[in-house]
Amino acid sequence: MDVSQYLEIFIDESKEHLQSLNTCLLALENKPSDKDLINEVFRSAHTLKGMAATMGFKRMNQLTHDMENVLSEIRLGNMSIDPILLDTMFKCLDALEQYVDSIVQTGNEGENEYKAIIDALNAALNGEKKPAEETKKTETIVSQSTKTDEIVNERKHQALVFTDFERHAVVQAKKENLKSYGITIYLSEGCVLKSARAFIIFRTLEKLGSIIKSDPAVQDIEDEKFEFDFSVVVVSSEGEEKFLHDLGNIAEVEKVLIDEVDLDTAMTVPVSDDDDDLRDEDDEHQKGRTKDSDSKSANKPVTNRTVRVDIERLDTLMNLVSELIIIKNGLLTVENTNTNFSEQIEYLERITTNLHDAVMKVRMVPIERVFNRFPRLIRDLSRKLNKQMVLHMSGEETELDRTVIDEIGDPLVHLIRNAGDHGLETPDTRVRSGKDATGNVYLKAYQDGNNVVIEVGEDGAGIDVAKVKNKAINSGAISYDQASTMSDQEIIDLLFRPSFSTADKISDVSGRGVGLDVVKTKIEALGGIIEVKTALGKGSTFIIRLPLTLAIIQALMVQLNEEKYAIPLNSIQNIEDVKISDIKYIQGSEVINLRGRVIPIIRLHDKLDLKAQNENKTSITVVIVNKGDKLAGFVVDSLIGQQEIVIKTLGKYLTNLRMIAGATILGDGEVALILDVNSLV
Repeated sequence: MDVSQYLEIFIDESKEHLQSLNTCLLALENKPSDKDLINEVFRSAHTLKGMAATMGFKRMNQLTHDMENVLSEIRLGNMSIDPILLDTMFKCLDALEQYVDSIVQTGNEGENEYKAIIDALNAALNGEKKPAEETKKTETIVSQSTKTDEIVNERKHQALVFTDFERHAVVQAKKENLKSYGITIYLSEGCVLKSARAFIIFRTLEKLGSIIKSDPAVQDIEDEKFEFDFSVVVVSSEGEEKFLHDLGNIAEVEKVLIDEVDLDTAMTVPVSDDDDDLRDEDDEHQKGRTKDSDSKSANKPVTNRTVRVDIERLDTLMNLVSELIIIKNGLLTVENTNTNFSEQIEYLERITTNLHDAVMKVRMVPIERVFNRFPRLIRDLSRKLNKQMVLHMSGEETELDRTVIDEIGDPLVHLIRNAGDHGLETPDTRVRSGKDATGNVYLKAYQDGNNVVIEVGEDGAGIDVAKVKNKAINSGAISYDQASTMSDQEIIDLLFRPSFSTADKISDVSGRGVGLDVVKTKIEALGGIIEVKTALGKGSTFIIRLPLTLAIIQALMVQLNEEKYAIPLNSIQNIEDVKISDIKYIQGSEVINLRGRVIPIIRLHDKLDLKAQNENKTSITVVIVNKGDKLAGFVVDSLIGQQEIVIKTLGKYLTNLRMIAGATILGDGEVALILDVNSLV
């Protein structure tokens, strides 16, 4: 029987059962004799065992079978739940999650049998108390070490494979006295956001030269379809030392191998235009096939009320709605005085708006499915750091677009780990400062207009601005003169710089300069912003603002010379007519005083490299925009009006345009660029 057709259903349901197991085991820690919870855990483990056996995953089946044996004894009252047994159960869940992750990535469960955990379960059945952690750690370290050595050896002996085009590029570079380097970058095993870290590495390489080849392909690296290393071929005039220095300064880069490309030992694979087209189609098919198909609500569903829909089908529906809106905008530009025609247009507008809302609701998923993993994370952090901490969650029912939900989990993990490690003090320190020994971590979400706001906070020591300033000066991030003119908020924003950390010692939780720079990169890639508020002795809160959707937005259309640009409406505070005489200068920069608040002026003509209009005006039109608490004024030639626009990406060749967030097609077929308010501010 071919069971591969059921793989996606197996993955979805396995994740649901694992989440249920996590939740129930956490509850059992406080109510170890609750029969209903024990029965729920047994049912989930039993179901997982049957599913794994049906799919032919023998190791996963064996582990759940041994779990079920222990749980059966607990149900019968022959065993009681104690902390050591609970820890073993949590280790089982971690192992099962590893199996499921491996199945998602490769289609098979991997080779790890987690013998230490199985031995601990059998020991519990025999009345012995044997923790699983110590042996498991040794096994993991050995396997990771072996794996790294295998990868290094494989890279060393692997000949470079070039297409005709890539070979020609290397030959041409040699004629121009440029060097072609083959570079392999190894990321640390603990790297969580591999694609975001790879993005920073690629951005660094692009400053040093031109990338002509990537192995694996760039799209695979963006989709995290690689282990902890990848290779590139770069044409540059720089020396090897410059590459080693710049790449070595990036956090989580463990090792860099570099060598000049030798075409004599390189293999060549001729690629025709037809092959290119077929490969592109296959890449698209593969990308669509590996997308998660679980778009149902994380709330407990009523039987037969929900269906699983492949997200590709929803994307198709969304594209059709987008086309409808473009047609609607086109019809609105047609001059026609016929009353019936106007009524039809209004009807079309009403239908497209309702259709858009309906599609958006299908795509929306409660953020609860992301939040559910954090009670377990806080429990593990509390034990690892020897700190007492409690997680307070609210707003789990807040809904976000599925594409945003899939990406926001890892940044939140970083922030919560930082809150536990950096933010909260030890119990002794808290008691000495008059606080309760147990620290509080707060995680809440709520909708604010067209944005969803997620706050991660704690009632810890707060950020010591003086310590951050001194660390920044000592590390060379800023000069002493710069530090003296910076505000406290600007000093705190330094925490988001790459490789910057205030930790005095490195731990496996934090302190490697890892996290906040990657978090910021990830959130801004989703069109969001992150800011931090802190009070010394009282705690800190990281505030994330994300757009509800990444597909269709309300925007203000403005004119600059002959060009039309769109500014997202949710970032606009107000619009002002400012007299030229009211513009002042602070340190050479233009500002205006608007109702007691000093706001910098941004001349979009200069930023976008456009020729400025007649300077003899007595007043200018300024669009006041906000990025968190920061305000800025965009100077525009004229306002066109508010419009619903469809966001189109610029494509992979224009991914590094920082000031442009995308483009849209207007009713007359003209293309207008969408300004990236975050980058401009």
